[in-house]
Amino acid sequence: MTQHAREVITAGKAWPARYTYVPALRVGNLVFISGTTGTDDNNQIVAPGDIVEQTRQIFRKFERLLNAAGGSCQDLVETTDYITTTENYKATAAVRREFFKAAQPTSTGVIVAGLLREGAVIEISAVAALKG
Repeated sequence: MTQHAREVITAGKAWPARYTYVPALRVGNLVFISGTTGTDDNNQIVAPGDIVEQTRQIFRKFERLLNAAGGSCQDLVETTDYITTTENYKATAAVRREFFKAAQPTSTGVIVAGLLREGAVIEISAVAALKG
């Protein structure tokens, strides 16, 4: 069995050593993206209460991480959405199309009582398979 190197991907963002996880991890051609909320560069929630804009911000962050690994959101093969509300959740489909184009990943949606990040109404984790 071949052992693959593990490459931490932060897209140039400083990542505190005290954290017990990383934003993304590349193993072979797979990139595993940690659960991500719709925060800006100052770690503030964007568009409080707006699941559509928070979803868009999450995919912007995914795009940066995947670009740093040599890919894009079109390389995503799986997403898991953790949502605290179904209000306007169907509208997030347009955001997914905006980032995925024709490359549709598998997806799971889970309704949860709350998220660790205060003010977040959605958190998404993902897996991408990069070409070559």
